[in-house]
Amino acid sequence: MADLEIPTELRPADGRFGCGPSKVRSEAVNQLAEVADGLLGTSHRKAGVKGQVRRIREGLTTFFALPDGYEVVLGAGGATLFWDAAAFGLVRERSAHAVLGEFSQKFSKVCAGAPHLADPIIVEAPYGSAPELEAVDGVDLYALTHCETSTGVAMPLRRPEGAEGLVAVDATSAAGGLAFDIEEVDAYYFSPQKCFASEGGLFVALLSPAALARVEELAASERWIPPMLDLATAVDNSRKDQTYNTPSVSTLFLMGEQIDWMNESGGLAWAARQCKAKADHLYAWAESREWASPFVGDPALRSNVVCTIDLDERVDAGEVSATLRANGILDTEAYRKLGRNQLRVAVFPAVDLADVETLTAAVDYVVDALS
Repeated sequence: MADLEIPTELRPADGRFGCGPSKVRSEAVNQLAEVADGLLGTSHRKAGVKGQVRRIREGLTTFFALPDGYEVVLGAGGATLFWDAAAFGLVRERSAHAVLGEFSQKFSKVCAGAPHLADPIIVEAPYGSAPELEAVDGVDLYALTHCETSTGVAMPLRRPEGAEGLVAVDATSAAGGLAFDIEEVDAYYFSPQKCFASEGGLFVALLSPAALARVEELAASERWIPPMLDLATAVDNSRKDQTYNTPSVSTLFLMGEQIDWMNESGGLAWAARQCKAKADHLYAWAESREWASPFVGDPALRSNVVCTIDLDERVDAGEVSATLRANGILDTEAYRKLGRNQLRVAVFPAVDLADVETLTAAVDYVVDALS
């Protein structure tokens, strides 16, 4: 059915629904083209690129309404690299991990394999749900995931009652689209290729005074830390509006454009409302179809940025996605390792509500044609 032609009126104006890399706003790309000759291919230690780093740091401080003492830290390598850096520069001896999908599991494996750390405590929940961590003696970092990209579960961010350790949150899919209380976390880290509508290869971390103190403590200890993974170096460079090694300048610029756009539109509260409206449409649509249903059973845990929709066995989700792709509607496939007959749709801030509404009409059309 990949050769099925979907009527023009049922095709979204922009067919990008991927969970990362995600839709990049054309306005931002056009603006990059306007300034490219004076920015791309220039030194990242000079004013032009340093200005982009400063733009991001100041813009995120406003967007997240960071309390006094919190800092925005950047580094090349993405959130995947940050897991390794955290194992060296944030975990003192032992971590505890809430595992609810592929990506939360990966950070737990990093800490389990680190020879200088004790075996982590791992609390797992079946995919499609979320566990809750409790305070444990000897644990000095609790690892949460704001939105599990592989499953579409969004967990509430709360410090375990009585916990004395840091709370580190993988927010790669959530940051910029889900509201939360910043004072409940110490390290809120993410990459810009999701809600911030840019490219990958960069990590951004919002660090509390307690997290910054831990970074300084471990950097001054006898622990060997690879220079590329040294968070103290990342902090020092960020304070100078630069990164330790050469960043992707286009990534910086596109992220800055997205931050400015979201701040001008109303900040995190606005972005969270926009994402919720799109997610509400998708979930209500799925619940109204006899052949579809939200994968996450508990409505309170359903993500408003990554929506996972199970299809009945009578409807081949892979064939539906392939048909959509052939018609310019991209990246609706389920996460590959989850192995479900499922559609996965990102509704990040850059995605228009009208396009989400048209997407569901297109899926209806394809399913009717398949049946």
